[in-house]
Parts: sequence; C-alpha cells; structure tokens
Amino acid sequence: MSDDKDETQQRLKAAIHFTVGRLCQMTGEDHQRGFSRQTVAAIAETAFRQCDVFAKDLEAFARHAKRSTVNSEDVKLIARRSTALSIHIQRKTEELNQEKKSTGKRKSRDTEEESKE
Repeated sequence: MSDDKDETQQRLKAAIHFTVGRLCQMTGEDHQRGFSRQTVAAIAETAFRQCDVFAKDLEAFARHAKRSTVNSEDVKLIARRSTALSIHIQRKTEELNQEKKSTGKRKSRDTEEESKE
C-alpha cells in the first residue's frame, strides 16, 4: 500500500514538474527570458507542497461541516486569502450555477412536452 502511495506521489510530482516547465518555457518565450532547471524545480516543489496543504485544508473544512465530500464553499474558503483567485472562483461558481439552472429548465420542458404527446 505504501509503495502504491509513493508511486502515485512521484507521478503527481513529475506531472507538476512537467507542467511548470512548460509554463515557464511559454512565459520565457513571451518575455524573452529563461528559467534555470533549479528555478523550475523549486517552483514545481512549491506548487506540489501548496496543493498538499490545500487538499488537507479542504478535507478539514468538509469534516468540520460534518460532510464527507468537499464542495465549492470549501474551495471558496481556501481562496479567501487571494482576492483575484477568490473573484475567479466566485465567477466560475456562478457560471456553473447558471448552467445547472438552464439545463434543469430544459429538462423539465422536455419532460412536459413528452408527457403531452
């Protein structure tokens, strides 16, 4: 079990490192700058550790609310320290809620029409 967890963690770290490397490469090209391998590795490690902290906090928020599932309110709590991130998450939540409402209305109309036939 521990080997499986370690392997998963290493794969996640590798994926984050790859993604950070690509982002640094694209940003560097846009600004005619370069990033050393050490810098990319440091950013990737920082991102990995921050994600671990976020995951633990999200679990704690859900547990505190006596839920077993993390929801959007928990994510909003995580983002509260970053104004830009908080605004972005709030907008996305509103967009998702609007999509759910419009989809729900469409489904109920379709059901009504089918029952009339």
